[in-house]
Amino acid sequence: MSEVKRGDLTPEEKAKSYSKYFYRRPAPPAPEWIAAMEKPIDPSKALPMERINDLLNPGYFEVEAGWCILSNGAGYVANHIPMPGVTVDMINWWFAWHSLEDLRYKIWWPDGHFGISLSDKDRAKVLDPNRPMTQKFQGITHFVTENVGGPSAEKIAIHFMTPEDVGFDMSRFKSPNVGTIVAANGVSEMINPPPGVPNHKSPAFMIHFIREIPGGIEFRTRFWMGWHIVDRTPRLLLPDGVRIPDLAPRGLSMHNVYEYANLASFLPQIYQEQKGAIE
Repeated sequence: MSEVKRGDLTPEEKAKSYSKYFYRRPAPPAPEWIAAMEKPIDPSKALPMERINDLLNPGYFEVEAGWCILSNGAGYVANHIPMPGVTVDMINWWFAWHSLEDLRYKIWWPDGHFGISLSDKDRAKVLDPNRPMTQKFQGITHFVTENVGGPSAEKIAIHFMTPEDVGFDMSRFKSPNVGTIVAANGVSEMINPPPGVPNHKSPAFMIHFIREIPGGIEFRTRFWMGWHIVDRTPRLLLPDGVRIPDLAPRGLSMHNVYEYANLASFLPQIYQEQKGAIE
């Protein structure tokens, strides 16, 4: 199978009002966001998965942005991206709305997002007008094609989870501690790995922990590559002796910076244009 790359839109996609976001120049990340990803951080500064409830504490950790390889061989990515003018409602809407067609995923970051699909059952849930907005992505699985900074585009199954599934202390899961979360177990597989690069199905757990700040919201993102949360408990799924290569968390950290810088630049506008509707 050939590598997946950015192409042009179909005539049907071009006719959509929001196709304009595909053709605009992506918003660049702040230079300090890029600089934070140039070198690995001290692994002792990484947030252990077992302490995920510490995200509910006020303030910030010593290191909010960076990547490293942990002592057990797993990969770790942290990111901190403020989004002025963005609200919690906009984030919940986006993660429901964009799942319904390829174009909506492409406009998020055209250089790295290529396609998305849902099962028929999950599509019906997203379109159900009686479901709360968070239940239009939490409990739903997105099947995406994207390049997350590695040597090949990947097919990724992203199973989004509720705060209860993640294991959060629900007595503390409220404003101002948190606005919403976007959390998921994912499994990825390269589409066309380069010669000599093994192609395994790779597990990871991600969380975008969204908190309200003056004038907008902030993303406090964490990825643990090689892990899943199962029955509200973190589980390392790497075989003994396996070490995630540096390029994986570093590439993912850069991908994350670019895609969320671009999303922040147009989310308030597209939310207004679409009137916060799911269709």
